[in-house]
Amino acid sequence: MIGAGRRWVLSDTGIAVLLAVVSSAALAGLARDPVDVPLTAVFLPLVLGVMLLSSRTLPWFAAFILLTLSGAAFLQEDWSIRIVTSLVVMYVLTVAVIVIARSRSQLGVAPTRGETMLVDLRDRILAQGEIPSLPESWLVESALSSAGGSPFAGDFVVATTRDHGRQIELVVVDVSGKGEAAGTRALQLSGAMGGLVGALAPHRFLPAANDYLLQREWEEGFATAIHVSIDLSSGWFELRCAGHPPAVQRHAGSGRWEVLRAEGPVLGIVDDVEYAAYAGRLDPGDSLLLYTDGMVEEPRRDIELGIDRMMGAAEALLRHTWDGLADRLVGAVGSPDDDRALLVVHRRQ
Repeated sequence: MIGAGRRWVLSDTGIAVLLAVVSSAALAGLARDPVDVPLTAVFLPLVLGVMLLSSRTLPWFAAFILLTLSGAAFLQEDWSIRIVTSLVVMYVLTVAVIVIARSRSQLGVAPTRGETMLVDLRDRILAQGEIPSLPESWLVESALSSAGGSPFAGDFVVATTRDHGRQIELVVVDVSGKGEAAGTRALQLSGAMGGLVGALAPHRFLPAANDYLLQREWEEGFATAIHVSIDLSSGWFELRCAGHPPAVQRHAGSGRWEVLRAEGPVLGIVDDVEYAAYAGRLDPGDSLLLYTDGMVEEPRRDIELGIDRMMGAAEALLRHTWDGLADRLVGAVGSPDDDRALLVVHRRQ
């Protein structure tokens, strides 16, 4: 038991001992009154142990439960089909707990704690995409949707300001794979990109991200990305792309959409590459959309048709305001079987 001020927290071993005492007490009660004390009382501490104990301690505790179950079986006087079935089920479940716990022993923490850690890491990804405070003349929104509704995705957004808030750096990334399969790589890559984009000049960011992925040597170690650096006072921007679907710009004066082509190889494949910049300007009323391929790609459909459909849906969903468009557009277009990310940049008139 560990004391911290007035707080007392049971250690992993302490919890195991406490549960073992409870199971032993149930076994003693069963020995005294095998009719009225339920057999499952011996097994109940294992259920709590699965939730509270680390994967290193749980196999030993489950082995102790096997011993108590053997003792409970020895004390039984009524060997009805119901009792035999209950013992067999509890034996099988206990052995399954041992096998699963040993396979997860590398994690070294309780399942609930491991899930909390994963949620915390997921929240860190989302935090990388939180939009910093901007002048009132600018609106930047992001929206994410993962394949199958999973909370983990291979698409993410990174956003930061520089030059004392006069410039904003925005990145949309699509890691190879989707859903949980890409989630672990996205966790690591988002942290690295969050540091690189704020520390390096815009023209050096994608080459540095490419070098980082090459050093990781992942089996599926590639990703696509699009990066835009915007001067918030003038609206001038530089756009660079690494194998990613092109950005689209809406010109307020004409009401027309333009596809911005900026070519470059995907990240993590080729060494020593440079990424050419597309230079443009967002005038008052203009908007820019950055997105991943899940927004525009569907089986047996050309990506250009998907881009046209997305631009048409964006126009229809405007409703005279750009506020909330990111969430509305992600919900309206794209494949639900793929991760989707969208970044909307709008310069108010």
